Amino acid sequence: MSAAGVVIIGAGQAGSEVATSLRQQGFADPISLIGDEPYLPYRRPPLSKAFLAGDVALESLFIKSQATYDKLKINCRTGIGVESIDRAERQLRLYDGTLVAYDRLVLATGGRARHLSLQGAEFANVHYIRSVEDILRLRAGFTSGARLVIIGGGYIGLEAASVGVKKGLLVTVVEALPRVLARVAVPELSAFYERLHRNHGVDVRTGVGVHGFEGHSRVETVVLADGQRLAVDLVVVGVGLIPNTELAEAAGLEVQNGVVVDAAGCTSDPSIYGAGDCTFHENTFYGRRHRLESVPNALEQARVVASNLCGKAAAYAAVPWFWSDQYDLKLQMVGLSEGHDRLVIRGKLDDAHFIAFHLKEGIVISAQAVNRAQDFIIAKRLVAERVSVVAERLADEAAPLKDLIAAAGLA
Repeated sequence: MSAAGVVIIGAGQAGSEVATSLRQQGFADPISLIGDEPYLPYRRPPLSKAFLAGDVALESLFIKSQATYDKLKINCRTGIGVESIDRAERQLRLYDGTLVAYDRLVLATGGRARHLSLQGAEFANVHYIRSVEDILRLRAGFTSGARLVIIGGGYIGLEAASVGVKKGLLVTVVEALPRVLARVAVPELSAFYERLHRNHGVDVRTGVGVHGFEGHSRVETVVLADGQRLAVDLVVVGVGLIPNTELAEAAGLEVQNGVVVDAAGCTSDPSIYGAGDCTFHENTFYGRRHRLESVPNALEQARVVASNLCGKAAAYAAVPWFWSDQYDLKLQMVGLSEGHDRLVIRGKLDDAHFIAFHLKEGIVISAQAVNRAQDFIIAKRLVAERVSVVAERLADEAAPLKDLIAAAGLA
């Protein structure tokens, strides 16, 4: 059995950040990072963008080099999964039978792509976007002229569509909801992105689901719920993520839409913490629990967990933010727009250079920026400080946004 200390299950961005943050805060005990993929911790956002396009090498995805983990005395065990957690004995059993003791445990198990249950969904030309191996398989078929059907009009689907267009594929996006990005964006932004993709040649079909697949060893036709039939060479499915909570459930930890953790990142077992996509976490900024799938959330949660493991009390209170790259546009979003009663757009949608603010009773609660990086920096502050604004002032491009910060006494 290996030496105890802090053991982290999940070698993704949250797990890597917990490990390195512990060392940065002076933690001297053993740290082990266990991941079931045969790679060092890597960044997932480029998978559906630059890595899918073949613009970057695998090595560029790695968060840290092996030499850095060695220098920090972080034991990275990759290519091996955890079979079970024994909370009474404080030890893990790996799938190769190895027992790993822990003093404290961190669950950073992330999530997996939600699969379709349709017959034919297991065929080789049906793809998901979650891991390096997923992309290596998909890239082999990303050739000019290939017919690509993407099921799901969320971030992953639309990013894959933009890469497909760049590579010369014939792309169709099928979204069951009435608009793309329906779960994360207001209708005006959804309409903007639908126009963007159509203008690049993507066949966007909303309000229609997939009825089934036809073909023998490969999917040859996608049959839509309205009877339309789409000939296809490749299918990409982007219909959401399922948090990996099985280990936590089997160990008797509280699970509800993810591994339940408090503002300190602690689970229902005081010796076990959680961070990242797998957690249903308490956020003191909103005063309620969320499960968020974002890199900034994973990193911030990881730092909070590391602080508490080092005996430095910290609570997760970050405002969530996200981003998406499609074609030459960068979409950046901060805050949650649910419950807003007014939308204010600064700039022009037609120019693809604008920022949309969501207000609730005059307070900025969320913003979604397209190619407005400097404005987005200020928007993050406005949301974090719950600044009250005059809507007309917010929309007036002649009035600098930074003046709103000064007017609120926050400069």
